Amino acid sequence: MSNPQLPERLDVVAVAPHPDDLEILCGGTLAKMVKQGYKVGIFDLTSGEPTPRGSLEIRQKEAEAARKILGVPVRVNIASPNRVLMDGPEARFKLATAFRTYRPAIVIIAAGRTPAASPDHNQGHLIGEAARFYSQLTKWDERFDGTSPFRVPHLVYVPYPFDAENRLWHSTFVVDISDTFEQKLEAIRAYGSQFDEERFARLRHMIASANGYQGGRCGYRYGELFALPQPVGAPDLVALVNGIKPTPPPDISITQGHVPMG
Repeated sequence: MSNPQLPERLDVVAVAPHPDDLEILCGGTLAKMVKQGYKVGIFDLTSGEPTPRGSLEIRQKEAEAARKILGVPVRVNIASPNRVLMDGPEARFKLATAFRTYRPAIVIIAAGRTPAASPDHNQGHLIGEAARFYSQLTKWDERFDGTSPFRVPHLVYVPYPFDAENRLWHSTFVVDISDTFEQKLEAIRAYGSQFDEERFARLRHMIASANGYQGGRCGYRYGELFALPQPVGAPDLVALVNGIKPTPPPDISITQGHVPMG
């Protein structure tokens, strides 16, 4: 499921097993990057079907509606099987072919192990890491539909908030989504087959709590957490530290020469 146009290089691609995963995990950041002028793509490893509450046609329409709400120009379904998604050569070849086709500078992979939810989540994590490596392999083009080797420069994780493990990431950071939080919720609401009013209310509470907590740690109203497989590098300590803090609004009482009471 992608736009009917010739593929062009994308700046960022986000990968997860099911339509609605990325909207929940990092929909605010995807929408924000689009507004910032980056070319963003969503890669769904499966259709998400079968489920108790949907159909293939319904899920396709919902995913397309969510894409439009976020403003993301490209959404690709890798067409691996739902429920039995497994890391292995064929799954790696499929995703790596998409990487070689769209040549993103950054790949975001949904990461974590969710035993109370779908095991596809952990398999998607493994497939994403392996496909990033497979994408650069030479002398194997026939396994990637004749596409040319491409090395994805940067890998970023977006962790599942209900991961079964307490992970010691090399580094983490939070993206301010205060201005796109409602847009994120609207994109999630597009999946009406999966989230009726009661289920959506519970999900909204969980998302608002998680994004509110992560954002609040950095002085934002809402934020989304990301992780890296290596430490954050910076040539300037002061610029790095100051760059991640929000700019506080001016204190009118002070700027006008008055000392605030209390």
